[in-house]
Amino acid sequence: MADYDLLIKGGTIVTAGDIYAGDVAVKDGKVALIGKELDLPARSVIDARGKYLLPGAIDVHTHLEMPFGGTVSSDDFTTGTIAAACGGTTTIVDFAIQGKGQTLAETARTWHQKAENKAVIDYGFHIAVTDMTDDILAEMPQMIADGYPTFKLFMTYDGLRVNDDVLMKALILTKEHGGLVSVHAENYYIIDYLVKKFLAEGRGEPKYHALSRPPLAEGEATGRAVKLAKLVEAPLYIVHLSCQEALAEVVAAREEGYPVMAEPCPQYLLLSYDNYEEEGFAGAKYVMSPPLRPKENQAPLWQALAKNRLQVTATDHCP
Repeated sequence: MADYDLLIKGGTIVTAGDIYAGDVAVKDGKVALIGKELDLPARSVIDARGKYLLPGAIDVHTHLEMPFGGTVSSDDFTTGTIAAACGGTTTIVDFAIQGKGQTLAETARTWHQKAENKAVIDYGFHIAVTDMTDDILAEMPQMIADGYPTFKLFMTYDGLRVNDDVLMKALILTKEHGGLVSVHAENYYIIDYLVKKFLAEGRGEPKYHALSRPPLAEGEATGRAVKLAKLVEAPLYIVHLSCQEALAEVVAAREEGYPVMAEPCPQYLLLSYDNYEEEGFAGAKYVMSPPLRPKENQAPLWQALAKNRLQVTATDHCP
């Protein structure tokens, strides 16, 4: 009788600390043994020579079946999690987006209903607060106690953004109850001014989406969020960091010992502003916020990941 369900032989095993050739034995759906030249009875054996064996990835930033701007993202919890599994991602943390007038508990229930009996991998939820009131602030500690410790707040977008005092109150509350605030950090007023300016001038090509959201707008908002977190001694997480200006704020805070963390996304590591210049209207494929940046931002982001100045990569998957 086979002792193991699966034996994967001769792969290049990648762990948090090492890369080496070896074998992996699996029993009851879990890794039971890792070693070299394992000679064990197993129901199935896979020859993994020339292939990498990695732990399942965790994508902490996704948007499945998300309503935004009058439409809904095209992946639901079936298609999105199948795609994730095909790419080696075995857990996602999706953003449950608060609807107008919803409580945070209602928001969580809505997202559980979206995912129930659909997801093929593990999942969890952040709570994205889009209709902040005093009652919602007061509800945050209970949400943390109920197993939803992470919240997203917006520093831009009409109808979503919070003022600095509200952000500071949320940072204090989450710190006191063991939670974490993440922020979409862009300067609302810079963007609002430039968008109106470009529209008035008839400049509507895709590249003007990027030009209306310059790196300094992200850097300023990131720095402001960091300073508020430092002021109240709270941890802070910056989502989809894209440029050197924002990176500098995070690195400076971490070097001072503050618990500030941030994630870049693959699009900022691999694509650039040049994609907006593609022929015709092809540049519209790359419209996102923050936008793609000039190529000189890529190397500093890669280097920051290598040196743990940035802690995570996440996709911001929202097709």
